[in-house]
Amino acid sequence: MLRSGSYGLRGAATHDQYHFVRYAIFVPGSSHQAFSALILLSQCPSLTYALEQLSLITMNTLDDQERRPLLSPTSSRLPSTATTSDSKHPLSQVEGIAEDNIVTGDVHPTRSVEDDVLPETSTLGRTLTWQSAYILVISRVIGSGIFATPGAILRSVGSPGLSLLLWFIGAIIAGCGLMVSLEFGSMLPRSGGDKVYLEFTYRRPRFLASTLIAIHAVLLGFTASNCIVFSEYLLFAFGGQNPSDLLRKGLAIALLTTVTIIHGCFPRFGVKLQNILGWVKVGLVVFMIFSGIYVVLFRPSTEAARTSATLSWGNLWEDTNWNWGVIATSLFKVFYSYNGLDNANYVLNEVKDPVRTLRSVMMAALTTACGLYALINVAYFLVVPIEDIKESGELIAALYFTRIFGEGLGKTVLPLAVALSAGANVLVVAFSAARTKQEIARQGFLPFSDILSSTRPFNSPLGGLLVHYIPSFLVIALPPTGEVYSFILEVEGYPGQFLALAVGFGLLWLRAKRPDLKRPFKAWIPAVLLRIGLSLALLAAPFFPPDTKPVNGLFHATYAVVGASILGAGVVYWYFWIVLIPKLRGYKIEECEETLKDGTTITKLVHSRSTS
Repeated sequence: MLRSGSYGLRGAATHDQYHFVRYAIFVPGSSHQAFSALILLSQCPSLTYALEQLSLITMNTLDDQERRPLLSPTSSRLPSTATTSDSKHPLSQVEGIAEDNIVTGDVHPTRSVEDDVLPETSTLGRTLTWQSAYILVISRVIGSGIFATPGAILRSVGSPGLSLLLWFIGAIIAGCGLMVSLEFGSMLPRSGGDKVYLEFTYRRPRFLASTLIAIHAVLLGFTASNCIVFSEYLLFAFGGQNPSDLLRKGLAIALLTTVTIIHGCFPRFGVKLQNILGWVKVGLVVFMIFSGIYVVLFRPSTEAARTSATLSWGNLWEDTNWNWGVIATSLFKVFYSYNGLDNANYVLNEVKDPVRTLRSVMMAALTTACGLYALINVAYFLVVPIEDIKESGELIAALYFTRIFGEGLGKTVLPLAVALSAGANVLVVAFSAARTKQEIARQGFLPFSDILSSTRPFNSPLGGLLVHYIPSFLVIALPPTGEVYSFILEVEGYPGQFLALAVGFGLLWLRAKRPDLKRPFKAWIPAVLLRIGLSLALLAAPFFPPDTKPVNGLFHATYAVVGASILGAGVVYWYFWIVLIPKLRGYKIEECEETLKDGTTITKLVHSRSTS
């Protein structure tokens, strides 16, 4: 805003004249624009000063435009009296524009069409600050794998030099994936993440994208691995050398149940708890780094000098394994260590100033993860001899803690650190996954959608948490220990690469077909292509036979076949549900919008028969 006095209009124009000029110049369609500009020019002491005022006004106007929401909320389309579940509004007919034309790009969707695809349905409010969003991301990225992955990679590639190089390359690849999520999240700031992006991009065939996303999220979106890790390491820390299977699974289910109750019944406390545990987790990694540096610098031991010499340039690349298959496998492990950078995209309806927060949070989280991963690798290599790491592999953190704190304390500190990291990860995964599944319920793709979509009675996504809890509980409780459990976890991750591939192609497709969309952030095209290439590589990798046969006797790509078959079954289900059965029975599936008593907007899928 312009100030009166030394930096105002200096008395050359009155207050009313100034506001008239500002309004007339910048209100579109005003017939007084040129005349108003002449008033300002004639009454200012110089042309330079007048241009300066015009520039300031223009900047203020642009700032106001930046603050406007990218998509208008759904509530603007609803009558003000729609306050109960009796309020219904058909969504299928939208101003007479054919869906085929909308999707092919012949006619751009109207604002109402985009609101139907991207409704601002949440009634939870924007309560997540920058800190909460940052912890939601960094606590998801830094999981229990930081205690095992560096050792496994070094054992595979043979040298610290190549190991550190792969961590650097992995950070670049993670940044490419981040750019895709950042452009979509800034362009479509709604909760749901990939669900929102795929539904917005692939509107034909109708309901296909929504069906596949719902099947993937409900059947494969469980939190089991970190619950098991939490129980195993917590029992080990307190002397449980050989715990029974019942005790191990019971403790894992207890963690899952506790997290569900906290986020469902005490949502504010849940956010505070995951913020605290997230900072503790980051502080733990920083403590590990400085502990290693302190031991190397100040302990009077010839072994310290010998270990430090390992990172000299001459020894850095010794025994390097340049086999491409080994490098590719290790690179995939590094990439998975950065998984979760898009976690804030799934809760954007609750983030304050979502577009600006998303940009800064994702960049800060990537920088933090890169720095911590690089430094913890260096700390491992400084403290633990390379030959010991190669022999122990995934037990690198155990050797690290033992050499720093001694045999007794080290065996207690490490398991507690791993258990803490796993527990914090379960908190943030459940928080974001519940929001995604609640959004799926709000679109009518789950039974009892009015119950699962409601935020009552605790103003929390209790229904989404329940949908997340059930498959996670079954995966923990039903399978036997060992290979079957590992197989289920492998099946969980494979179909996600199909969705990631579709998101990458969808971004390029929207660039070509919808250049009119506001994009506060635009991803670098080579980065998008690199992310697409990585997804293709991950989809093809299981079908290349390994050097050794699987110990379970199964086909080496069984998990990939099963994962792809789940999505294939989803396509078959969609065809019968949406195409074949309605055609045989003479009805169409239409969308009907309702507003629940708590203010939540949901969509119900109803059968509509032609009256002709």
